[in-house]
Amino acid sequence: MQIAPSITHFFGDWMHYRAVFISDLHLGTPGCQAEALIEFLKSHTSNHLYLIGDIIDGWQLKRKWYWPQAHNDVVQKLLRKARKGCHVVFIPGNHDEFARGFIDHHFGGVEVCHEASHTLADGRKLWLIHGDYFDAVVKYAKWLAYLGDNLYEIALRLNRHLNNVRRRLKLPYWSLSAYLKNKVKTAVNFVADFENAVAHEARKRGYDGVVCGHIHRAEIRMIDGILYCNDGDWVESRSALVEHMDGTLEMIYWDQVLDFVPPVSPAKPKAQASTPPLEGLPIPSAARSAL
Repeated sequence: MQIAPSITHFFGDWMHYRAVFISDLHLGTPGCQAEALIEFLKSHTSNHLYLIGDIIDGWQLKRKWYWPQAHNDVVQKLLRKARKGCHVVFIPGNHDEFARGFIDHHFGGVEVCHEASHTLADGRKLWLIHGDYFDAVVKYAKWLAYLGDNLYEIALRLNRHLNNVRRRLKLPYWSLSAYLKNKVKTAVNFVADFENAVAHEARKRGYDGVVCGHIHRAEIRMIDGILYCNDGDWVESRSALVEHMDGTLEMIYWDQVLDFVPPVSPAKPKAQASTPPLEGLPIPSAARSAL
């Protein structure tokens, strides 16, 4: 198992960014890692906060109501950020598609949009979408998407049991479901097709890059001259995309061990090369790959 690059700040440290992008929280499901998310939101503030879909899992809530206090605390924390002056934008995804009926409305200071754009400090313009439009299964065979969602929930249940054992052994979080997905060839091919399609559409629309979610695979890389960013999720990868004040983008992985070292891509020409991964060393509370 490869160890992700180490960083300098821990749970107690406070970091402020120009923008934070998160998606696929799946509030309303047992798989949502709400407690870890709350810790992240407490210690990471920003001028802009983009919630890029599947924040609330309406699919699962229709089948069985699940809403513990920690999930309510996440919602309250997000609303509190908006009240304190953070620009919060919510772009609904397929799991919270019910919110698409409220496009162009504001709730508690949170702006609901079908899609959005964000201009980085260095002038690059990013297209912000959830990404389910580019998933043919979701778009044309929703019954199959529901079936896949049920199977995915089973994998997450196994993942929770495994990590309960790891916690007792004082081992860091590790995602079984992400590991299995990385090993399945068809899933890998789907991810590649999805990423290429999203980047191609961003190019057609005149953007320099795109930020999306949906496939639960955090990534920052260049695709045919387009900056492709996926901010991951909070049921598997505990990941978020952040923009520093100079426009540098960085992926944060919260308190875990990864099965892969996130690739470093020269997405920003002025950015300095990151420190090579240190294999075999313990990592702190988050792991970041800087661009």
